[in-house]
Amino acid sequence: MGLVDSKISNGIGTITLNNPKKLNSLSKELIDDLCSALEELRQQGVRVVILRAPAGSKVFSAGHDVHELPLDGRDPLTYTDPLRLAVRTVEHFRAPVIAMVEGSVWGGACELVLSCDIIIAAEDTTFAITPAKLGVPYNLSGVQNLIVTGGTPICKEMLFTAQPFPVKRLVDAEVVNRSVPVEQLETVAQSIAEQISRNSPLVISLLKEEIRLLSTSHNLSPETFERVQSMRRQVYDSDDYREGIKAFFERRPPVFQGK
Repeated sequence: MGLVDSKISNGIGTITLNNPKKLNSLSKELIDDLCSALEELRQQGVRVVILRAPAGSKVFSAGHDVHELPLDGRDPLTYTDPLRLAVRTVEHFRAPVIAMVEGSVWGGACELVLSCDIIIAAEDTTFAITPAKLGVPYNLSGVQNLIVTGGTPICKEMLFTAQPFPVKRLVDAEVVNRSVPVEQLETVAQSIAEQISRNSPLVISLLKEEIRLLSTSHNLSPETFERVQSMRRQVYDSDDYREGIKAFFERRPPVFQGK
């Protein structure tokens, strides 16, 4: 597949994001390839999947491809859009998905990593969720996923500051399972994958679904949902949204006016 590589060995599938020219940004094309690779591994009956970037990567993924953000105020993060599809595909995949993270993780790529079942990261990895820097309103699913995974205090600081978080803080907050020296990263991830692959695939699949359902059992009233969606629409229609995208392409800090 064009922008990802996929292989299977002893019941363990490995998917490597492989678009270094664009820092593995989550374009529609890359996400389509990722979802296709997962479907192929599902059909092959793999017991566990490792999601990674090429060895030695300085950037695991630069996040949502900003070039694909609309300039007309249309919300790019709805149910059917590529990033949401990628996250759901990982969450609903029948077998555990291990994120093996080397390099910095940006924006929507943080959510993709956090949607994985186990996260093993190199000690110098950083995570940054940056929609506030671009003037882009983060969506409800993304915020909920971060709250469920890391808790409200971490969620607020990451989203409000839009600054890179060292992986140690996220290990301490129980967001990331382990951080290890980069030279041990592949060995540790492979070892965990092998341990999982030896267990009952039916039980593992059931446990994954049970945990997913229990961790997402939060209800919003229709009125609350509509109010939040209305607030997000105001941001997409704002001057600040257009300024954030324009500043990104002009490689300058945005000047937000709050309107």
